[in-house]
Amino acid sequence: MTAPILAIDQGTTSTRAIVFDGERRIIGVGQSEFKQYFPRSGWVEHDLDEIWATTVSTVKDALAEARLEASAIAAIGITNQRETVAVWDRETLEPAHRAIVWQDRRTAERCAALKAEGLEAMVTEKTGLLLDPYFSGTKLAWLLDNVEGLRAKAEAGKVVFGTIDTFLIARLTGAFATDVTNASRTLLYDIGRCAWDEDLMKMLGVPRAMLAEVKDNADDFGTTDPALFGAAIPVRGVAGDQQAAVIGNACFEPGMVKSTYGTGCFALLNTGSARVTSKNRLLTTIAYRLGGKTTYAIEGAIFVAGAAVQWLRDGLGIIENAAQSGTLAANADPHQMVMLVPAFVGLGAPHWDAEARGAIFGITRNTGPAELAKAALESVALQTHDLLEAMRGDWGTGEGEGTVLRVDGGMVASDWAMQRLSDILAAPVDRPVIGETTALGAAWLAGSAAGVWPDQAGFAQGWARDRRFEPQMPAEERARLIAAWEDAVSRTLTHRP
Repeated sequence: MTAPILAIDQGTTSTRAIVFDGERRIIGVGQSEFKQYFPRSGWVEHDLDEIWATTVSTVKDALAEARLEASAIAAIGITNQRETVAVWDRETLEPAHRAIVWQDRRTAERCAALKAEGLEAMVTEKTGLLLDPYFSGTKLAWLLDNVEGLRAKAEAGKVVFGTIDTFLIARLTGAFATDVTNASRTLLYDIGRCAWDEDLMKMLGVPRAMLAEVKDNADDFGTTDPALFGAAIPVRGVAGDQQAAVIGNACFEPGMVKSTYGTGCFALLNTGSARVTSKNRLLTTIAYRLGGKTTYAIEGAIFVAGAAVQWLRDGLGIIENAAQSGTLAANADPHQMVMLVPAFVGLGAPHWDAEARGAIFGITRNTGPAELAKAALESVALQTHDLLEAMRGDWGTGEGEGTVLRVDGGMVASDWAMQRLSDILAAPVDRPVIGETTALGAAWLAGSAAGVWPDQAGFAQGWARDRRFEPQMPAEERARLIAAWEDAVSRTLTHRP
């Protein structure tokens, strides 16, 4: 039995809704961008009502394009930007403040203070994470400490907290629930016990009443209000965007690696039932939990990937659309070695330097738009190289050994960028036929839970490759690039090794 599934993909800069038919073909899409708010340098916020409005409108648009009534949809799967913090009224569901986005760095001092108290080892042991502003917990603590009257309301049980999935579930179905992958990114969840943790709540001053019920990824998250779309639709799958991409890329076996190139870049290596603690400042996280069985992953997070291309377009005005970046890069002067370190909001793994800021090295009088475009795209590949080298050290494989990177996200449409990625990694890069991998992962969770899509093995068997990129760059040229990159990064770090 097969049936259409609707995936809601709520991202950092836009919301999309995608209808997949029973054969996993895309038959309807709705997409809407929403405003980014920057109240101060390093602060990033979203309006939750705007996110909600785009969610409703894109679902309606996707259904209209698919020429389906809501009653034809077997289930909804939700995937979302992770770590972004929402607080709302328990009864009215009205936001208490704008959402604080995962990119926001306002809690850098709080994280530094907690580290100085010697608490990071405890945090890492319980959560697999580091004390960094990236994660939800310190953002929530900031809201409780800085929004007048919010802490009193929280202690009285009048306001609740959630990541974006939880907010959408509440608005769609009235349920107060999240999934294990989103919970694992909050600094409040013990990924070994799979439970909210009292010590972490105490450390950050978060009342237990604010926290949602945590469910498996393929589970019952309620049924939509029929007034929204014309029929009640069960919500049966939820996963944070990067974990949904692991699932959509069918990376179900230990050792498989995927990397998603959106606003940021996130690489995850499946470690199976083994919870591997990184020796290289990567994260240990939950990849997914199905049927009560938890699968773990090592994760590396890059804060700026596609955002570097957006900067070329919106900040410098040297391209009109993202597709032009690869064409420009291909025409760059091969004798110039311009390095862009895109630390616009700090550096993520494996450096975790919240105070680092972007820099460009190697500019000459001949440097122009083509060289800057090349540097932007190469910075993504070079950051990915840093992540995979750290993963290889943690997982115990040598350079290139047994590694095939499955990729997804908007940037993978660029053949130039993917070839450069393969060259710098010295490893094959597989681009899938279905580019909407994150949404597909959410759809499979919902479809399998609803009993209308294949099981895990059947889904994995159906994964298809569009193209494999093989390394072509001479070893000497690759070594020079990596050495120049490492030098540039070392000059950018606020705490140089």
